[in-house]
Amino acid sequence: MANNVPITVAHGDGIGPEIMDATLHILKEAGARLDIETIEIGEKVYNSGNTAGIAPESWESLRRTKVFLKAPITTPQGGGFKSLNVTVRKTLGMYANVRPCVSYHPFVKTKNPVMDVVIVRENEEDTYGGIEHRQTDMVEQCLKLISRPGCEKIVRYAFEYAKKNNRKKVTCFVKDNIMKQTDGLFAKVFNEIAPEYSGIENESWIVDIGAAKLVDTPENFDVIVMPNLYGDILSDVTAQMTGSVGLAGSANIGEAVSMFEAIHGSAPRRAGQNKANPSGLFLGAIMMLVHIGQQDIATLAHNAWLKTIEDGIHTYDIAREGTTKETVGTKEFGEAVVARLGQKPETLKTVEYKVIEESGETATKPLYNQPIQAKKDLVGLDVFIHWWNGKFFGAADELGPLVERVNGDGVKLVMISSRGTKVYPGGQPDTFCVDHWRCRFMSDTDGGTLTKQQVISLLGRFEENGLDFIKTEHLYNFDGKAGYALGQGQ
Repeated sequence: MANNVPITVAHGDGIGPEIMDATLHILKEAGARLDIETIEIGEKVYNSGNTAGIAPESWESLRRTKVFLKAPITTPQGGGFKSLNVTVRKTLGMYANVRPCVSYHPFVKTKNPVMDVVIVRENEEDTYGGIEHRQTDMVEQCLKLISRPGCEKIVRYAFEYAKKNNRKKVTCFVKDNIMKQTDGLFAKVFNEIAPEYSGIENESWIVDIGAAKLVDTPENFDVIVMPNLYGDILSDVTAQMTGSVGLAGSANIGEAVSMFEAIHGSAPRRAGQNKANPSGLFLGAIMMLVHIGQQDIATLAHNAWLKTIEDGIHTYDIAREGTTKETVGTKEFGEAVVARLGQKPETLKTVEYKVIEESGETATKPLYNQPIQAKKDLVGLDVFIHWWNGKFFGAADELGPLVERVNGDGVKLVMISSRGTKVYPGGQPDTFCVDHWRCRFMSDTDGGTLTKQQVISLLGRFEENGLDFIKTEHLYNFDGKAGYALGQGQ
């Protein structure tokens, strides 16, 4: 008999303990080979004064077992508390968030009866770096960071997932028509990796029209890979399209540690009432079983769950006249699944998880490549300033000459923009402006480069002229190609 696999379990807050108990009961009765370590996270830890929501010894458990089954937790609002989900994902390098979204028509009400979509979301970077600043009286900033290794990891994972799960197509959602540097890199990496998987169809959509098509005809999609923010939003949308967010499980895959959970929150208003649907956490646990190599138990338990849904044994959230034969509580739903272990659905599609033997090529293929260092030339500088004359329109015509006073030492002003749109020289009087301005400087010699000393001298001239610079961004060419975007209208 195979050895037990150690896992770390957190029962969470709100409805968490109830749905975790039901989930673990099913796994135990199905014969899951697990050694469970329990940790405390969430509300109690926050209230003890730990703003991270997790104790140091809990980190040690996660590093030791490398598998985390987590119930929902409550993050206190305000007071500097950080989302524990984001903290755990990023701290332990869980780069891929995987959310299968399946319709269970006709047993669960849905407007999308034919739907089996997997959202693969980048999980570590994008705007979720949480790098934000207040820069002026009117403007807040959030930095969107996307790296080549991050793109390579998530795109390759999406194709490997499709390959191992007999999926036919991988679709990329990005907004590279607007964010040409960040989303442009994501799309470029997708187009580089896709040809390596000749047996899997690939396509790309701008995220807005792609999302519209997803909502309209989800049956045309299979696996969808996208950056963090889009994936966070659309995975919830897609889960709800199946009939209920409460039916969706989630995996957070890392190179070392992985976490499995429901996608919904802790629902404190339902806590202690034995009403919550444990299905989301249960299906997250099914993904965990597959991850740790217990495909036999995953197949047994998942089919029993499908038979339970098919037999009309439902919790209150999905119960409806005509399909529900008995509305049950959290504990009773778990017992109903246990009673059907060994049975298979008759109408819904039976699942079968198989052990996938890694080929030598797949086993040795790196998640990401070490980049080749490019030749980097400093060709310009964006200086952001805080300046306001009380006018929302036409202020740039007054600001421009003030900024031009700092020209010199081989550096000249080429453009001023407000919120990304060029307003000087030659701006339009209708453009709405605020107190936050980007002043772009380049060498006064065509194709010339700048030195760091020229940058320091330029900032000194800003200070001498009483202009409040609040941030700078160096403009580089990499191997002769611009590593920066033009201003809108430039």
